Amino acid sequence: MRMTLKTALAASLLIVPMLSLATSETKGTGDSEIRIGNIMPYSGPLTEFSSIGKTESAYFNMINDRGGINGRKVRFITRDDGSSPRTALEQTRRLIDDDNALLIFGSFGTPGNFAVRSYLNENKIPQLFVASGDEEWNKPDAFPWTMGWQPSFRTEGRIYANFVQAFYPDRKLAVLWQNDQFGRDLLIGLQEGMADWARMIVADSTFDMSDKSINRQIDLLRASGAGVLLFAGSPNAAELAIRRLGDIDWHPVVIVINVAAPALRALTQAGVQNTEGAISTSFLKDAADPAWKEDEGVKRFSTFMDKCYSDGDKRDSNVVFGYAAAETLSRVLEQCADDLSRENIMRQAASLKDFQSSVTLPGITINTGPNDFRPIKQVRLVQFDGSLWQPIGDVIDGAFLDRTNR
Repeated sequence: MRMTLKTALAASLLIVPMLSLATSETKGTGDSEIRIGNIMPYSGPLTEFSSIGKTESAYFNMINDRGGINGRKVRFITRDDGSSPRTALEQTRRLIDDDNALLIFGSFGTPGNFAVRSYLNENKIPQLFVASGDEEWNKPDAFPWTMGWQPSFRTEGRIYANFVQAFYPDRKLAVLWQNDQFGRDLLIGLQEGMADWARMIVADSTFDMSDKSINRQIDLLRASGAGVLLFAGSPNAAELAIRRLGDIDWHPVVIVINVAAPALRALTQAGVQNTEGAISTSFLKDAADPAWKEDEGVKRFSTFMDKCYSDGDKRDSNVVFGYAAAETLSRVLEQCADDLSRENIMRQAASLKDFQSSVTLPGITINTGPNDFRPIKQVRLVQFDGSLWQPIGDVIDGAFLDRTNR
């Protein structure tokens, strides 16, 4: 039977979507390549965190020089969102549709990852090891294709609550927090951890990420009579806060969240004197600390920096963060062997058992399961001695805190 042009066209329109469905599972991979997509703030107010993506890119270049993962080279494609959720969604779509990324890995920030989560889950595309500590990345029932990585912000807030209760039960507490989901999560965790001691929180004030000064907020919190100040925001804003404390000669016990901790070292290098004694948390080794000079993991990290990312700063905790996250993804891809289907990638990501990055602190291991999408749950309290962050006490299991404070 002769096929007419009209019939042939109709048949072709049926074939195209069938081919698209047939190849969707194998997009981003082949006999020689694995394509990984990533979003970072290479421009905008949070460019200080872009070293995470730069480190990850250098790490996969190193892996490729060694032959790749299971014989496949990694093509790490990272794009800029300028800290804009709308741009994050646009760029993520480009990574999937134009760059044929197999998965999205380590994209930075809470708002941007929220913006892309539904799109990725609806299309069954892994959103792995999100670079944000929001509780939302640990909801495998609702979002089975999204997994966090670092300890949660709320858990960090609970840890600070326990610290204040144990060491400064007679002092009033003030909180300066970034007016977004990130800062709000820390405040909620602090309030949850304080529980019946919540009366100790006598004042809190917010600032926007774009603010050039937070003098007014600091002055208001000082007037509250607080003897402990918890800061929950970006490193740039932390620098503004610490400088203001010195200007007005206010010396509370200062607690800065983990992501803002690098600000104190930067201030010390700039000659600011009132940084000593601040409290924070950590789950990564400090490559600048002489205590790790002979550590095999830090030696490997230093060699990597010298050979693969010589423009980077070994002392930058964001660099160490990116290195550890890339190590974790590499382990997942190694476990996948020759089955690089998106389903198997998520299956392997949810079956990490006592994996320890070469730069995570001793005793801090990475574990996941089908109902556990929060790989890192442990941290240590640390105190700044004016030069380095020194550990206080033992490893704290955030999973235990989560259970006991609900």
